[in-house]
Amino acid sequence: MKEDTKKSLDLLLSPMYRDDAPGGAVLIAAGGEVEYEFYRGLADMQSGCLIDADTVFNVASISKQFASVGLLRLVDRGLVSLDDSIAKYFPEFKSPHWRDIKLWHVMSHCSGVPDLRPRTDRNFMLYCTDRQSLEYMTSLDTFRFAPGETYDYINPTYQLLFGIIERVTGMDFDDYQQQEIFKPLGMASTFYFEPGRETPHTAHGYIINEDTVVSGIDADYEKHRSKVENDHVDGEGRHWAVCEYGIETFFATKADGGLYSTCRDLLRWENALSSNALISEKLKRKAYSCITDVSSSTVCGYQNRPHTHYGLGWFIDTTPGRERKVYHTGDNGGFQAYLAKFEDSGKVVVMLENRNDRDRWSTQTAIEKLIL
Repeated sequence: MKEDTKKSLDLLLSPMYRDDAPGGAVLIAAGGEVEYEFYRGLADMQSGCLIDADTVFNVASISKQFASVGLLRLVDRGLVSLDDSIAKYFPEFKSPHWRDIKLWHVMSHCSGVPDLRPRTDRNFMLYCTDRQSLEYMTSLDTFRFAPGETYDYINPTYQLLFGIIERVTGMDFDDYQQQEIFKPLGMASTFYFEPGRETPHTAHGYIINEDTVVSGIDADYEKHRSKVENDHVDGEGRHWAVCEYGIETFFATKADGGLYSTCRDLLRWENALSSNALISEKLKRKAYSCITDVSSSTVCGYQNRPHTHYGLGWFIDTTPGRERKVYHTGDNGGFQAYLAKFEDSGKVVVMLENRNDRDRWSTQTAIEKLIL
């Protein structure tokens, strides 16, 4: 990377963060090698611990591609087929409609399965596990549309992958992912959230401390947040409140959003995918293919932009005149995450933040204009 480009990136990112407030981490790589890193802000406002290359962030929905690859490794071994029906693995699901829903439907967000978790039960939403999130599907008899008909991004269908992996392997999902992915790749700072687990170098997620209403696909719809008494004040006088497990949803479930990692570990992940160290080239091409048309969906707005599709755990951006981009976003409590790979140039962009007040899409667009 040219020095002028690095200076331009510094000029873009430095004003966005302060040393006395929650911040972010950005890593840019090409050909598997780091070209640029930026770390600024507080990982923990109470202790004053700064964000650096070792800081671990919740990556939210980027977790989905890890669950996807965990399952695809079983496909490569002939133990599972993407054309298998959900009914094959969950015979307790009563509706015959599950026989029509294939694994690739749920992995590409076109299954028609509605999200009917009890959202009015705040305690359930905060602490439910992957297994508990599946319970409503046992008696589910109404579906939004026929499998494959349109795009509808929901989280609980990725808990189905959690269940299939456990039932096929006989292993705990967490143990399987560690054995199959994290340990072989040297991703020593990557793990799934567990209540009470000691996690060194882990950032807290922060939001502006104010009364607000949050809605969205990766949030509990029309969720009211109230000011808290104990907060942290930065040098500009802005008040910040911790917003993570016990305060926000999606931390206790692993397959859809409970993963924590660092910028450098996520580069190890991308490098392993590029070299086909985890799944075969054939399956990777399938995972990166334009399976579900996001842009034409009339039922879901998440990442619904022109020239956007969903593969098997990844969004695909095919904007004319630009490099084809394979990416995912993540939003959870006070965390924001973004991981993208440009297939022609091999450029990788990682952006992790422990604050949710920035327009992430505008930031990554500005970064990508500088490096491409």
